[in-house]
Amino acid sequence: MKVSTPDMMSDPTRSGLLLSARGLTKNYGKERAVDSVDLDVPERAFTTFLGPSGCGKTTILRMIAGFETPDAGSIVLDGRSLSGVPPERRPVNTVFQSYALFPHLTVFGNVAFSLTLRRHSNVDVAARVKRALDAVHMAEFGDRYPHQLSGGQQQRVAVARAIIAEPHLLLLDEPLSALDKKMRGHLQIELKDLQRRLGIAFVYVTHDQDEAFALSDIVVIMNKGRIIQKAAPLTIYARPANAFVADFIGAATLIPGEIANNGGVSGSAAIDTAIGIVQCPAVEGLVKGDKAVLAIRPEHVRIGADGLNTTIRHVVFKGDRYLVEAEVKGVILRFMADSPPAPGADVGLVVDRDRAFITRID
Repeated sequence: MKVSTPDMMSDPTRSGLLLSARGLTKNYGKERAVDSVDLDVPERAFTTFLGPSGCGKTTILRMIAGFETPDAGSIVLDGRSLSGVPPERRPVNTVFQSYALFPHLTVFGNVAFSLTLRRHSNVDVAARVKRALDAVHMAEFGDRYPHQLSGGQQQRVAVARAIIAEPHLLLLDEPLSALDKKMRGHLQIELKDLQRRLGIAFVYVTHDQDEAFALSDIVVIMNKGRIIQKAAPLTIYARPANAFVADFIGAATLIPGEIANNGGVSGSAAIDTAIGIVQCPAVEGLVKGDKAVLAIRPEHVRIGADGLNTTIRHVVFKGDRYLVEAEVKGVILRFMADSPPAPGADVGLVVDRDRAFITRID
């Protein structure tokens, strides 16, 4: 099983190119599920497709795997076109949402299945199954059947079965969605650790933004069959490409406005909104008079007597802190507080001009 050294894994986004798709298109009747997508996947990186249901992310995964045929476009993996190559001949394996384990086979039998079809020797099969089960910490469960395993254990077996053939690329289609929150958290850590130890590229599909951010080197945001933004998680969160991404990722108040100025001496921009003119970091390509959106996240807001005069509307207990909603001129601002202000109280709120941001409408 190929394992990369720590130096090779230091920055996966700078690795060589593993997969390239150009003009990838898929129609289902009159519906365009994937619309002329261009995509590059680096070697050894954990790349996650994130977006609302029906945005096309699973369809792209299935086209890479060979389970769906593109209506247009190309997919090249390791310099080789995948056009006309059947799924079983692609150096790719898939972990499905349902795990798709054979109920009549033991854990060992499930993991060994693809090798037995290829007529590997029993000694080779046993050695490779052991390595795969060791990698997912399931070596002691080889004699059990799927119904004797927890959901998390079944997920590990599905991963072991996928990696035993040493694929160049591992595809994972919402593999943690059926698990409870605590188990998902544990397995997210295990999956990321496994990906680093194996040194192979993972392409992951989810609609859970917390999961995407916890796992990924690169996040690909999709909507309506198109890629809206592709970047590192921090970039996606702090500088979303447009209002859709800002709204989809994290909690944010989006306030329409008009650019008053952009790119002044201080490198700042001003946007005129319902709550007044707000200064933010400059945005490339926007000029005075352009319509835009001011995005304010809860961590961009703090209580301050010299700030906006707001009225507390709702307080929600979040375990360690309180999420507070305050209204100013018909706009709801959210912020976190250690102790809850009383609903109906008047509170001054300051918006951090260095962290709030302006983004495009589309």
